[in-house]
Amino acid sequence: MKHYLSKTFLIVVLTIFSLSATAAAKSFSLSHSGEFNTLLTLTPTERYLLLPVEDSAPEASVRVIIDGAQVATFTIRLAADNIDYVVPFDMQPYLGKQVIWDIHFPLYHFKIRPDRRKFVCWDFMVASDSYDRSNREAWRPAYHHSPQYGWMNDPNGMYYDALNGVWHLYYQFNPYGSRWGNMHWGHSTSTDLIHWTAQPVAIAPDALGTIFSGSCVIDKRGDAGFGKNALVAFYTGADQSQKQSMAYSVDGGMTFNTYSGNPVLCDTTPDFRDPKVIWNSKRGCWTMVLACQQEIRFYSSQDLKTWRYDSRFGEGYGNHSGVWECPDLFELKVEGTNQNKWVLLCNINPGGPFGGSATQYFVGDFDGTTFTCLDDKKEQKWLDYGKDHYATVSWHNAPEGRVVALGWMSNWQYANELPTKQFRSQNTIARDLSLYVDDKGEYRVAVRPSKETMAAKGAKTNTLSAASIVEIEMPAAKKNAVITLSNDRGEKVTMTYNFKKRTFTMDRTKSGKTAFSKQFAAATVVPLFKAKDTYRLTLFIDHCSVEAFDGEGAWAMTNLVFPNEPYNHISVTNGTCQIFEIK
Repeated sequence: MKHYLSKTFLIVVLTIFSLSATAAAKSFSLSHSGEFNTLLTLTPTERYLLLPVEDSAPEASVRVIIDGAQVATFTIRLAADNIDYVVPFDMQPYLGKQVIWDIHFPLYHFKIRPDRRKFVCWDFMVASDSYDRSNREAWRPAYHHSPQYGWMNDPNGMYYDALNGVWHLYYQFNPYGSRWGNMHWGHSTSTDLIHWTAQPVAIAPDALGTIFSGSCVIDKRGDAGFGKNALVAFYTGADQSQKQSMAYSVDGGMTFNTYSGNPVLCDTTPDFRDPKVIWNSKRGCWTMVLACQQEIRFYSSQDLKTWRYDSRFGEGYGNHSGVWECPDLFELKVEGTNQNKWVLLCNINPGGPFGGSATQYFVGDFDGTTFTCLDDKKEQKWLDYGKDHYATVSWHNAPEGRVVALGWMSNWQYANELPTKQFRSQNTIARDLSLYVDDKGEYRVAVRPSKETMAAKGAKTNTLSAASIVEIEMPAAKKNAVITLSNDRGEKVTMTYNFKKRTFTMDRTKSGKTAFSKQFAAATVVPLFKAKDTYRLTLFIDHCSVEAFDGEGAWAMTNLVFPNEPYNHISVTNGTCQIFEIK
Protein backbone atom coordinates (compact mmCIF):
# COMPACT_ATOMS: atom_id res chain seq x y z
CA MET A 1 0.00 0.00 0.00
CA LYS A 2 1.22 3.47 -0.87
CA HIS A 3 0.53 6.87 0.55
CA TYR A 4 -2.33 7.55 -1.89
CA LEU A 5 -4.37 4.91 0.00
CA SER A 6 -4.27 7.09 3.10
CA LYS A 7 -7.98 6.77 3.86
CA THR A 8 -7.72 3.00 3.83
CA PHE A 9 -4.65 3.20 6.07
CA LEU A 10 -6.48 5.42 8.49
CA ILE A 11 -9.31 2.91 8.78
CA VAL A 12 -6.83 0.10 9.34
CA VAL A 13 -4.88 1.98 11.98
CA LEU A 14 -7.98 3.13 13.81
CA THR A 15 -9.44 -0.39 13.76
CA ILE A 16 -6.27 -2.11 14.92
CA PHE A 17 -5.61 0.26 17.76
CA SER A 18 -9.22 0.86 18.84
CA LEU A 19 -8.79 4.60 18.91
CA SER A 20 -11.61 6.99 19.71
CA ALA A 21 -12.60 9.75 17.30
CA THR A 22 -10.93 12.38 19.46
CA ALA A 23 -7.72 10.35 19.66
CA ALA A 24 -7.41 10.38 15.88
CA ALA A 25 -7.31 14.17 15.78
CA LYS A 26 -3.90 15.68 15.05
CA SER A 27 -2.42 16.60 18.41
CA PHE A 28 0.95 18.02 17.34
CA SER A 29 2.54 20.58 15.06
CA LEU A 30 5.38 20.01 12.62
CA SER A 31 8.28 22.23 11.65
CA HIS A 32 10.75 20.94 9.08
CA SER A 33 14.14 22.41 9.97
CA GLY A 34 17.11 22.46 7.62
CA GLU A 35 17.90 19.54 5.36
CA PHE A 36 17.59 16.67 7.81
CA ASN A 37 15.55 17.64 10.89
CA THR A 38 11.86 17.78 11.73
CA LEU A 39 10.57 19.27 14.99
CA LEU A 40 7.36 17.76 16.35
CA THR A 41 5.80 19.82 19.14
CA LEU A 42 2.93 18.65 21.36
CA THR A 43 1.46 19.00 24.82
CA PRO A 44 0.25 15.47 25.54
CA THR A 45 -3.06 14.82 27.25
CA GLU A 46 -3.33 11.14 26.27
CA ARG A 47 -1.14 8.32 27.58
CA TYR A 48 0.36 7.18 24.26
CA LEU A 49 1.54 8.57 20.96
CA LEU A 50 1.12 5.84 18.34
CA LEU A 51 3.97 5.80 15.86
CA PRO A 52 3.67 4.27 12.34
CA VAL A 53 6.72 2.15 11.47
CA GLU A 54 8.07 0.95 8.13
CA ASP A 55 10.56 -1.87 8.53
CA SER A 56 12.55 -1.01 5.41
CA ALA A 57 12.94 2.69 6.24
CA PRO A 58 16.28 3.98 7.55
CA GLU A 59 16.48 4.71 11.25
CA ALA A 60 15.68 8.25 12.32
CA SER A 61 17.17 9.55 15.59
CA VAL A 62 14.77 11.18 18.05
CA ARG A 63 15.65 13.49 20.94
CA VAL A 64 12.81 14.21 23.36
CA ILE A 65 13.22 17.73 24.79
CA ILE A 66 11.42 19.50 27.65
CA ASP A 67 12.37 23.03 28.74
CA GLY A 68 15.52 22.84 26.63
CA ALA A 69 16.75 19.64 28.29
CA GLN A 70 17.00 16.26 26.59
CA VAL A 71 14.99 13.73 28.61
CA ALA A 72 15.08 10.73 26.25
CA THR A 73 16.57 9.59 22.98
CA PHE A 74 15.82 6.66 20.69
CA THR A 75 15.81 5.56 17.06
CA ILE A 76 12.80 4.55 14.99
CA ARG A 77 12.02 3.64 11.38
CA LEU A 78 9.20 6.13 10.85
CA ALA A 79 6.97 5.17 7.93
CA ALA A 80 7.68 7.06 4.71
CA ASP A 81 5.63 5.12 2.12
CA ASN A 82 4.09 2.12 3.87
CA ILE A 83 2.90 1.36 7.38
CA ASP A 84 3.96 -2.10 8.51
CA TYR A 85 2.81 -1.76 12.13
CA VAL A 86 2.37 0.83 14.88
CA VAL A 87 4.22 1.09 18.20
CA PRO A 88 3.26 3.14 21.27
CA PHE A 89 5.44 5.78 22.90
CA ASP A 90 4.52 6.23 26.55
CA MET A 91 3.80 9.92 27.23
CA GLN A 92 2.82 9.39 30.87
CA PRO A 93 5.91 11.17 32.30
CA TYR A 94 5.27 14.20 30.08
CA LEU A 95 1.52 14.76 30.40
CA GLY A 96 0.60 18.46 30.42
CA LYS A 97 4.11 19.59 29.47
CA GLN A 98 5.22 20.99 26.13
CA VAL A 99 7.36 18.34 24.49
CA ILE A 100 9.57 18.80 21.42
CA TRP A 101 10.71 15.82 19.40
CA ASP A 102 13.83 16.67 17.41
CA ILE A 103 13.81 14.04 14.65
CA HIS A 104 16.96 13.66 12.54
CA PHE A 105 16.76 11.71 9.31
CA PRO A 106 19.98 10.32 7.78
CA LEU A 107 21.19 11.63 4.44
CA TYR A 108 20.65 8.37 2.59
CA HIS A 109 16.98 8.46 3.61
CA PHE A 110 16.42 11.36 1.22
CA LYS A 111 18.18 9.68 -1.69
CA ILE A 112 15.29 7.20 -1.61
CA ARG A 113 12.48 9.41 -0.30
CA PRO A 114 13.38 13.04 -1.05
CA ASP A 115 10.47 14.95 0.52
CA ARG A 116 9.99 14.20 4.22
CA ARG A 117 6.95 16.49 4.34
CA LYS A 118 5.05 13.78 2.44
CA PHE A 119 6.00 10.91 4.75
CA VAL A 120 2.92 8.86 5.59
CA CYS A 121 3.81 8.78 9.29
CA TRP A 122 2.69 12.39 9.80
CA ASP A 123 -0.87 11.62 8.66
CA PHE A 124 -1.34 8.60 10.92
CA MET A 125 0.61 9.51 14.05
CA VAL A 126 -2.15 9.79 16.65
CA ALA A 127 -2.62 10.02 20.41
CA SER A 128 -4.61 7.59 22.53
CA ASP A 129 -5.12 6.55 26.12
CA SER A 130 -4.93 2.88 25.07
CA TYR A 131 -3.66 0.65 22.32
CA ASP A 132 -4.58 -2.82 21.17
CA ARG A 133 -1.96 -5.43 22.06
CA SER A 134 -3.93 -8.41 20.75
CA ASN A 135 -2.22 -11.02 18.60
CA ARG A 136 -2.44 -10.40 14.86
CA GLU A 137 0.34 -12.70 13.67
CA ALA A 138 -0.24 -16.14 12.21
CA TRP A 139 3.05 -17.36 13.69
CA ARG A 140 2.60 -15.93 17.19
CA PRO A 141 3.51 -18.79 19.58
CA ALA A 142 0.73 -20.27 21.70
CA TYR A 143 2.83 -21.22 24.73
CA HIS A 144 6.33 -19.89 24.21
CA HIS A 145 7.12 -16.46 25.62
CA SER A 146 7.22 -13.61 23.09
CA PRO A 147 6.96 -9.82 23.42
CA GLN A 148 3.55 -8.29 22.76
CA TYR A 149 5.15 -6.05 20.18
CA GLY A 150 8.63 -4.99 19.12
CA TRP A 151 11.95 -6.79 19.03
CA MET A 152 13.31 -9.23 21.63
CA ASN A 153 16.63 -11.04 21.95
CA ASP A 154 18.63 -12.30 24.98
CA PRO A 155 16.81 -13.30 28.18
CA ASN A 156 18.22 -11.24 31.08
CA GLY A 157 18.12 -11.11 34.86
CA MET A 158 15.77 -14.04 35.33
CA TYR A 159 14.86 -14.79 38.94
CA TYR A 160 12.25 -16.80 40.83
CA ASP A 161 10.20 -15.06 43.54
CA ALA A 162 9.69 -17.96 45.95
CA LEU A 163 7.41 -15.99 48.26
CA ASN A 164 4.82 -15.41 45.53
CA GLY A 165 5.64 -18.32 43.22
CA VAL A 166 6.41 -16.00 40.29
CA TRP A 167 9.03 -16.47 37.57
CA HIS A 168 10.44 -13.15 36.36
CA LEU A 169 11.85 -12.96 32.85
CA TYR A 170 13.62 -9.80 31.69
CA TYR A 171 14.83 -9.58 28.12
CA GLN A 172 16.55 -7.41 25.55
CA PHE A 173 13.75 -5.30 24.09
CA ASN A 174 13.24 -2.65 21.43
CA PRO A 175 9.86 -1.01 22.09
CA TYR A 176 10.11 1.15 18.95
CA GLY A 177 10.32 -1.48 16.24
CA SER A 178 10.72 -5.13 15.34
CA ARG A 179 14.40 -4.91 14.51
CA TRP A 180 17.33 -4.80 16.93
CA GLY A 181 18.00 -1.43 18.57
CA ASN A 182 17.16 0.82 21.54
CA MET A 183 18.01 -1.90 24.04
CA HIS A 184 15.83 -1.86 27.18
CA TRP A 185 15.08 -4.60 29.68
CA GLY A 186 11.57 -5.76 28.88
CA HIS A 187 9.76 -7.73 31.57
CA SER A 188 7.26 -10.60 31.74
CA THR A 189 6.07 -12.81 34.61
CA SER A 190 4.60 -16.28 34.92
CA THR A 191 3.47 -18.71 37.58
CA ASP A 192 3.80 -21.81 35.37
CA LEU A 193 6.44 -20.98 32.69
CA ILE A 194 3.76 -21.39 30.02
CA HIS A 195 1.38 -18.46 30.42
CA TRP A 196 3.10 -15.07 30.51
CA THR A 197 1.94 -11.62 31.60
CA ALA A 198 3.60 -8.59 30.02
CA GLN A 199 4.86 -6.00 32.49
CA PRO A 200 6.11 -2.43 31.96
CA VAL A 201 9.71 -1.89 30.84
CA ALA A 202 12.00 -2.66 33.77
CA ILE A 203 15.17 -0.70 32.90
CA ALA A 204 15.40 1.97 30.18
CA PRO A 205 18.48 3.57 28.58
CA ASP A 206 20.14 6.39 30.48
CA ALA A 207 23.11 8.73 30.05
CA LEU A 208 25.53 5.75 30.18
CA GLY A 209 23.92 4.10 27.18
CA THR A 210 21.44 1.45 26.21
CA ILE A 211 20.83 -1.54 28.48
CA PHE A 212 22.54 -4.73 27.33
CA SER A 213 22.34 -8.20 28.89
CA GLY A 214 22.95 -9.13 32.52
CA SER A 215 21.56 -10.86 35.60
CA CYS A 216 19.76 -10.37 38.92
CA VAL A 217 20.45 -11.60 42.46
CA ILE A 218 18.46 -11.41 45.69
CA ASP A 219 20.71 -9.58 48.16
CA LYS A 220 19.46 -11.44 51.24
CA ARG A 221 21.93 -9.81 53.66
CA GLY A 222 21.75 -6.33 52.18
CA ASP A 223 25.43 -6.31 51.18
CA ALA A 224 24.89 -3.56 48.59
CA GLY A 225 23.23 -1.21 51.05
CA PHE A 226 19.81 -1.19 49.38
CA GLY A 227 18.18 -3.20 52.16
CA LYS A 228 17.84 -6.89 52.94
CA ASN A 229 16.29 -8.95 50.12
CA ALA A 230 16.61 -6.14 47.60
CA LEU A 231 16.77 -7.43 44.04
CA VAL A 232 19.98 -6.19 42.43
CA ALA A 233 20.34 -6.16 38.65
CA PHE A 234 23.64 -6.07 36.79
CA TYR A 235 23.79 -5.11 33.13
CA THR A 236 26.09 -3.70 30.50
CA GLY A 237 25.62 -0.02 29.67
CA ALA A 238 26.52 0.42 26.02
CA ASP A 239 27.32 3.59 24.07
CA GLN A 240 30.82 4.28 22.73
CA SER A 241 32.12 1.69 25.19
CA GLN A 242 30.75 -1.15 27.30
CA LYS A 243 30.79 -0.98 31.10
CA GLN A 244 29.00 -2.76 33.91
CA SER A 245 26.27 -1.00 35.86
CA MET A 246 23.70 -1.93 38.46
CA ALA A 247 20.14 -1.11 39.48
CA TYR A 248 18.04 -2.26 42.40
CA SER A 249 14.41 -3.04 43.15
CA VAL A 250 12.63 -3.05 46.50
CA ASP A 251 9.24 -4.10 45.09
CA GLY A 252 10.10 -7.58 43.86
CA GLY A 253 11.49 -6.62 40.48
CA MET A 254 8.58 -4.56 39.18
CA THR A 255 10.49 -1.25 39.16
CA PHE A 256 14.21 -0.48 39.38
CA ASN A 257 16.33 2.43 40.52
CA THR A 258 19.70 2.87 38.86
CA TYR A 259 22.68 3.07 41.19
CA SER A 260 24.10 6.61 41.40
CA GLY A 261 27.67 5.28 41.39
CA ASN A 262 27.44 3.61 37.98
CA PRO A 263 29.42 2.23 36.27
CA VAL A 264 30.79 -0.28 38.79
CA LEU A 265 33.30 -1.98 36.44
CA CYS A 266 35.12 -0.71 33.34
CA ASP A 267 37.84 -2.05 31.05
CA THR A 268 39.53 -1.13 27.78
CA THR A 269 38.34 -4.37 26.14
CA PRO A 270 35.90 -3.54 23.28
CA ASP A 271 33.54 -6.50 23.90
CA PHE A 272 33.17 -6.39 27.66
CA ARG A 273 29.66 -7.40 28.63
CA ASP A 274 26.85 -9.55 29.99
CA PRO A 275 27.61 -9.86 33.73
CA LYS A 276 26.30 -12.98 35.45
CA VAL A 277 26.51 -12.59 39.25
CA ILE A 278 26.26 -15.56 41.64
CA TRP A 279 26.83 -16.13 45.36
CA ASN A 280 30.22 -17.77 45.90
CA SER A 281 29.76 -20.07 48.92
CA LYS A 282 33.37 -21.27 48.72
CA ARG A 283 34.69 -17.81 49.57
CA GLY A 284 31.67 -16.11 51.15
CA CYS A 285 31.52 -13.38 48.50
CA TRP A 286 29.87 -12.56 45.20
CA THR A 287 31.34 -13.68 41.87
CA MET A 288 30.76 -11.95 38.53
CA VAL A 289 31.26 -13.97 35.36
CA LEU A 290 31.86 -11.67 32.38
CA ALA A 291 32.34 -12.17 28.64
CA CYS A 292 35.40 -10.41 27.20
CA GLN A 293 35.87 -10.99 23.46
CA GLN A 294 36.87 -14.69 23.36
CA GLU A 295 37.41 -15.40 27.02
CA ILE A 296 35.48 -15.42 30.29
CA ARG A 297 36.72 -13.35 33.25
CA PHE A 298 35.88 -13.81 36.91
CA TYR A 299 35.59 -10.98 39.43
CA SER A 300 34.71 -10.98 43.15
CA SER A 301 33.05 -8.51 45.52
CA GLN A 302 31.83 -8.25 49.10
CA ASP A 303 29.39 -5.38 48.53
CA LEU A 304 28.29 -5.89 44.88
CA LYS A 305 29.73 -2.46 44.05
CA THR A 306 33.51 -2.85 44.17
CA TRP A 307 34.82 -5.65 41.96
CA ARG A 308 38.27 -7.27 41.93
CA TYR A 309 39.66 -9.31 39.04
CA ASP A 310 40.28 -12.97 39.96
CA SER A 311 40.99 -15.08 36.88
CA ARG A 312 40.17 -15.83 33.26
CA PHE A 313 39.28 -18.86 31.15
CA GLY A 314 39.09 -19.69 27.47
CA GLU A 315 42.41 -19.80 25.70
CA GLY A 316 42.70 -23.05 23.77
CA TYR A 317 39.27 -24.36 24.77
CA GLY A 318 36.10 -24.69 22.72
CA ASN A 319 35.08 -22.75 19.65
CA HIS A 320 36.64 -19.36 18.96
CA SER A 321 35.02 -18.52 15.62
CA GLY A 322 33.10 -15.59 17.08
CA VAL A 323 32.58 -13.33 20.09
CA TRP A 324 31.80 -15.00 23.41
CA GLU A 325 28.67 -13.66 25.09
CA CYS A 326 26.12 -14.22 27.87
CA PRO A 327 28.10 -16.51 30.21
CA ASP A 328 26.65 -18.47 33.14
CA LEU A 329 28.20 -20.62 35.86
CA PHE A 330 26.46 -23.23 38.01
CA GLU A 331 27.04 -26.52 39.80
CA LEU A 332 25.24 -29.68 38.65
CA LYS A 333 24.91 -33.19 40.05
CA VAL A 334 26.25 -36.02 37.88
CA GLU A 335 23.34 -38.44 37.48
CA GLY A 336 23.83 -41.84 39.13
CA THR A 337 26.76 -40.63 41.25
CA ASN A 338 27.48 -38.55 44.34
CA GLN A 339 29.60 -36.17 42.27
CA ASN A 340 28.97 -32.54 41.44
CA LYS A 341 30.72 -30.66 38.65
CA TRP A 342 30.60 -27.06 37.50
CA VAL A 343 29.30 -26.00 34.10
CA LEU A 344 30.34 -22.79 32.37
CA LEU A 345 27.94 -21.70 29.64
CA CYS A 346 29.37 -19.54 26.89
CA ASN A 347 27.21 -18.34 24.03
CA ILE A 348 29.08 -17.64 20.79
CA ASN A 349 28.30 -15.72 17.61
CA PRO A 350 29.20 -16.78 14.99
CA GLY A 351 30.58 -20.28 15.43
CA GLY A 352 27.53 -22.49 15.99
CA PRO A 353 27.67 -26.05 14.63
CA PHE A 354 25.26 -25.17 11.79
CA GLY A 355 26.25 -21.55 11.27
CA GLY A 356 25.53 -18.40 13.20
CA SER A 357 24.94 -18.31 16.95
CA ALA A 358 24.75 -21.14 19.49
CA THR A 359 25.40 -22.07 23.13
CA GLN A 360 28.58 -23.97 23.99
CA TYR A 361 29.54 -25.16 27.45
CA PHE A 362 32.47 -26.47 29.45
CA VAL A 363 32.48 -28.95 32.34
CA GLY A 364 35.00 -28.60 35.14
CA ASP A 365 35.76 -27.53 38.70
CA PHE A 366 35.49 -24.10 40.30
CA ASP A 367 37.46 -23.42 43.47
CA GLY A 368 35.83 -20.06 44.08
CA THR A 369 38.47 -18.18 42.11
CA THR A 370 39.41 -20.20 39.03
CA PHE A 371 37.47 -22.43 36.65
CA THR A 372 39.42 -25.54 35.60
CA CYS A 373 38.02 -27.31 32.55
CA LEU A 374 37.96 -31.13 32.47
CA ASP A 375 37.06 -31.38 28.77
CA ASP A 376 39.50 -32.23 26.01
CA LYS A 377 40.69 -28.95 24.50
CA LYS A 378 39.54 -30.10 21.05
CA GLU A 379 36.06 -30.94 22.29
CA GLN A 380 33.17 -28.64 21.40
CA LYS A 381 30.04 -29.24 23.46
CA TRP A 382 26.72 -27.65 22.51
CA LEU A 383 23.72 -27.24 24.79
CA ASP A 384 21.36 -27.55 21.83
CA TYR A 385 21.92 -28.94 18.34
CA GLY A 386 19.42 -26.81 16.43
CA LYS A 387 19.97 -23.50 14.65
CA ASP A 388 17.70 -21.47 16.94
CA HIS A 389 18.97 -21.65 20.50
CA TYR A 390 21.14 -18.82 21.81
CA ALA A 391 21.91 -16.55 24.78
CA THR A 392 20.93 -19.31 27.21
CA VAL A 393 21.08 -18.42 30.90
CA SER A 394 19.59 -19.83 34.10
CA TRP A 395 17.12 -18.50 36.67
CA HIS A 396 18.45 -17.19 39.95
CA ASN A 397 16.82 -18.77 43.02
CA ALA A 398 15.04 -21.55 41.11
CA PRO A 399 13.01 -23.82 43.42
CA GLU A 400 14.31 -27.11 44.85
CA GLY A 401 17.89 -26.21 44.02
CA ARG A 402 17.22 -26.90 40.34
CA VAL A 403 19.05 -25.23 37.46
CA VAL A 404 16.35 -24.01 35.09
CA ALA A 405 17.53 -22.42 31.85
CA LEU A 406 15.96 -20.52 28.98
CA GLY A 407 17.27 -19.47 25.57
CA TRP A 408 16.48 -17.03 22.80
CA MET A 409 14.87 -18.95 19.94
CA SER A 410 16.58 -17.36 16.96
CA ASN A 411 19.87 -17.01 15.13
CA TRP A 412 21.80 -13.84 14.34
CA GLN A 413 22.15 -15.00 10.73
CA TYR A 414 18.52 -14.04 10.07
CA ALA A 415 16.93 -12.78 13.30
CA ASN A 416 16.09 -9.36 11.84
CA GLU A 417 14.51 -10.92 8.74
CA LEU A 418 12.03 -13.36 10.28
CA PRO A 419 8.64 -13.09 8.51
CA THR A 420 6.73 -11.47 11.38
CA LYS A 421 5.94 -7.78 11.84
CA GLN A 422 4.14 -7.05 15.11
CA PHE A 423 6.89 -8.84 17.03
CA ARG A 424 10.15 -10.63 16.36
CA SER A 425 11.51 -13.51 18.38
CA GLN A 426 10.39 -15.87 21.11
CA ASN A 427 12.03 -17.90 23.86
CA THR A 428 12.54 -21.62 24.12
CA ILE A 429 10.58 -23.57 26.69
CA ALA A 430 12.22 -23.67 30.11
CA ARG A 431 14.64 -26.57 30.57
CA ASP A 432 15.96 -28.43 33.61
CA LEU A 433 19.69 -29.17 33.46
CA SER A 434 21.81 -31.90 35.04
CA LEU A 435 24.94 -33.89 34.09
CA TYR A 436 25.43 -37.41 32.77
CA VAL A 437 28.31 -39.50 31.44
CA ASP A 438 28.06 -40.58 27.80
CA ASP A 439 29.21 -43.83 26.21
CA LYS A 440 32.74 -42.45 25.81
CA GLY A 441 33.03 -41.41 29.45
CA GLU A 442 32.52 -37.69 28.71
CA TYR A 443 30.53 -35.40 30.99
CA ARG A 444 27.57 -33.90 29.14
CA VAL A 445 24.72 -31.63 30.14
CA ALA A 446 21.35 -33.40 30.20
CA VAL A 447 18.57 -31.14 28.90
CA ARG A 448 14.93 -31.89 29.72
CA PRO A 449 11.74 -29.84 29.51
CA SER A 450 11.19 -28.33 32.95
CA LYS A 451 8.63 -30.09 35.11
CA GLU A 452 6.45 -26.97 34.91
CA THR A 453 6.49 -27.26 31.13
CA MET A 454 5.64 -30.95 31.25
CA ALA A 455 2.70 -30.11 33.52
CA ALA A 456 1.18 -28.31 30.52
CA LYS A 457 0.66 -31.67 28.80
CA GLY A 458 -3.10 -32.02 28.50
CA ALA A 459 -5.48 -34.63 27.15
CA LYS A 460 -4.45 -37.20 24.58
CA THR A 461 -5.77 -36.48 21.09
CA ASN A 462 -5.64 -37.99 17.63
CA THR A 463 -5.13 -34.65 15.90
CA LEU A 464 -1.90 -32.75 15.49
CA SER A 465 -2.36 -29.00 15.90
CA ALA A 466 -0.22 -25.86 15.84
CA ALA A 467 0.29 -26.28 19.61
CA SER A 468 0.98 -29.89 20.58
CA ILE A 469 3.27 -32.16 22.58
CA VAL A 470 4.16 -35.45 20.87
CA GLU A 471 5.81 -38.44 22.53
CA ILE A 472 7.41 -41.01 20.23
CA GLU A 473 9.00 -44.39 20.95
CA MET A 474 11.25 -46.27 18.49
CA PRO A 475 13.19 -49.54 18.77
CA ALA A 476 16.85 -49.26 17.80
CA ALA A 477 16.34 -51.36 14.67
CA LYS A 478 18.60 -51.70 11.64
CA LYS A 479 16.09 -49.68 9.63
CA ASN A 480 15.97 -45.94 10.22
CA ALA A 481 13.07 -44.34 12.03
CA VAL A 482 11.51 -41.32 10.29
CA ILE A 483 9.09 -38.79 11.80
CA THR A 484 7.38 -36.34 9.45
CA LEU A 485 5.29 -33.31 10.35
CA SER A 486 3.32 -31.99 7.37
CA ASN A 487 0.34 -29.92 6.26
CA ASP A 488 -2.11 -30.11 3.36
CA ARG A 489 0.13 -27.88 1.22
CA GLY A 490 2.91 -30.48 1.32
CA GLU A 491 5.16 -28.43 3.61
CA LYS A 492 7.02 -30.66 6.03
CA VAL A 493 9.66 -31.14 8.67
CA THR A 494 11.43 -34.50 8.44
CA MET A 495 13.26 -36.03 11.41
CA THR A 496 15.39 -39.15 11.00
CA TYR A 497 17.06 -41.53 13.44
CA ASN A 498 19.96 -43.16 11.61
CA PHE A 499 20.81 -46.07 13.90
CA LYS A 500 23.85 -47.14 11.88
CA LYS A 501 25.46 -43.70 12.01
CA ARG A 502 23.97 -43.03 15.47
CA THR A 503 22.56 -39.62 14.54
CA PHE A 504 19.29 -37.72 14.75
CA THR A 505 18.57 -35.18 11.99
CA MET A 506 15.88 -32.51 11.64
CA ASP A 507 15.40 -31.20 8.10
CA ARG A 508 13.38 -27.98 7.65
CA THR A 509 14.36 -27.24 4.04
CA LYS A 510 10.75 -27.85 2.92
CA SER A 511 9.10 -26.59 6.11
CA GLY A 512 7.24 -23.64 4.57
CA LYS A 513 8.45 -20.05 4.21
CA THR A 514 12.26 -20.15 4.00
CA ALA A 515 13.28 -17.69 1.26
CA PHE A 516 13.63 -14.71 3.62
CA SER A 517 17.21 -15.87 4.31
CA LYS A 518 19.67 -18.08 2.44
CA GLN A 519 20.85 -19.42 5.81
CA PHE A 520 17.43 -20.54 7.02
CA ALA A 521 16.71 -23.70 4.99
CA ALA A 522 18.89 -26.27 6.73
CA ALA A 523 19.17 -29.69 8.32
CA THR A 524 20.64 -30.01 11.83
CA VAL A 525 22.26 -33.16 13.22
CA VAL A 526 23.11 -34.45 16.69
CA PRO A 527 25.11 -37.58 17.63
CA LEU A 528 23.30 -40.19 19.73
CA PHE A 529 25.61 -39.97 22.74
CA LYS A 530 24.13 -43.01 24.51
CA ALA A 531 23.26 -46.34 22.88
CA LYS A 532 19.81 -47.68 23.83
CA ASP A 533 17.52 -50.54 22.90
CA THR A 534 14.61 -48.12 22.64
CA TYR A 535 14.78 -44.43 21.83
CA ARG A 536 12.17 -42.01 23.10
CA LEU A 537 11.60 -38.56 21.69
CA THR A 538 9.46 -35.66 22.91
CA LEU A 539 8.45 -32.91 20.48
CA PHE A 540 7.11 -29.51 21.49
CA ILE A 541 5.34 -28.05 18.46
CA ASP A 542 4.15 -24.45 18.34
CA HIS A 543 3.02 -22.13 15.55
CA CYS A 544 6.58 -21.43 14.37
CA SER A 545 8.87 -23.85 16.18
CA VAL A 546 9.77 -27.48 16.77
CA GLU A 547 11.80 -28.46 19.84
CA ALA A 548 13.02 -32.06 20.05
CA PHE A 549 14.23 -33.68 23.29
CA ASP A 550 15.84 -37.05 23.76
CA GLY A 551 13.65 -38.98 26.19
CA GLU A 552 16.49 -39.32 28.71
CA GLY A 553 17.80 -35.77 28.26
CA ALA A 554 20.90 -36.76 26.27
CA TRP A 555 20.40 -33.87 23.80
CA ALA A 556 17.99 -31.19 22.61
CA MET A 557 17.37 -29.60 19.21
CA THR A 558 15.49 -26.33 18.57
CA ASN A 559 14.46 -25.04 15.16
CA LEU A 560 12.11 -22.32 13.94
CA VAL A 561 9.67 -23.11 11.13
CA PHE A 562 7.20 -20.90 9.26
CA PRO A 563 4.58 -23.12 7.58
CA ASN A 564 1.95 -21.30 5.52
CA GLU A 565 -0.60 -23.53 7.24
CA PRO A 566 -0.17 -25.34 10.57
CA TYR A 567 1.17 -28.87 10.42
CA ASN A 568 -1.84 -31.15 10.92
CA HIS A 569 -0.34 -34.54 10.04
CA ILE A 570 2.34 -36.68 11.66
CA SER A 571 3.73 -39.98 10.43
CA VAL A 572 6.20 -42.26 12.20
CA THR A 573 7.93 -45.16 10.48
CA ASN A 574 9.27 -47.88 12.79
CA GLY A 575 7.77 -46.33 15.89
CA THR A 576 4.65 -45.23 17.71
CA CYS A 577 3.49 -41.80 18.79
CA GLN A 578 1.03 -40.15 21.14
CA ILE A 579 -0.24 -36.59 20.71
CA PHE A 580 -1.24 -34.37 23.62
CA GLU A 581 -2.97 -31.02 23.77
CA ILE A 582 -1.43 -28.04 25.57
CA LYS A 583 -3.43 -27.03 28.62
